[in-house]
Amino acid sequence: MASRGRQTFNKRQKEQQRKEKQQEKFARRLQRKDNPNDPEGLDVAEESEEFDDISTDEILASLVPGLKPSEPPSR
Repeated sequence: MASRGRQTFNKRQKEQQRKEKQQEKFARRLQRKDNPNDPEGLDVAEESEEFDDISTDEILASLVPGLKPSEPPSR
């Protein structure tokens, strides 16, 4: 018997990932429905550990050319 092709394998993996994501979203919706005032139930982007030591000024300085971390952004 011949084995299934790579495309079939990749497609199956993609379908499984999509199904898992749908289940996670459904679980989050249920959690928000059960606890509407719970701040952990909100969809807030997870903070990365690499940005824990970086201040907001340093992040802005990296995004705006010519801005130094000690200078407040001018609007």
